[in-house]
Amino acid sequence: MSCEHVNQINPHVTPSAPGCEDCLKIGGQWVHLRMCLICGHVGCCDSSPNKHATQHFHDTAHPIIQSAEPGENWQWCYVDQALV
Repeated sequence: MSCEHVNQINPHVTPSAPGCEDCLKIGGQWVHLRMCLICGHVGCCDSSPNKHATQHFHDTAHPIIQSAEPGENWQWCYVDQALV
């Protein structure tokens, strides 16, 4: 399956925060970080208590995230439920 949303990726996107933006605001903790490739929002993964990366997708419909973990270089499309 190919992802039809890659044309939405912002090549100049930068991380919104040094950790999960939303957890930092509420004093929460995260397991792994994901960055939205449309706007740069940094959120926590679905293994984290608050699942802010997925919540960001539901709030904005921004479809593609990238791992923000050192040494990881993968991207995921929420709409297509597939690696990009």
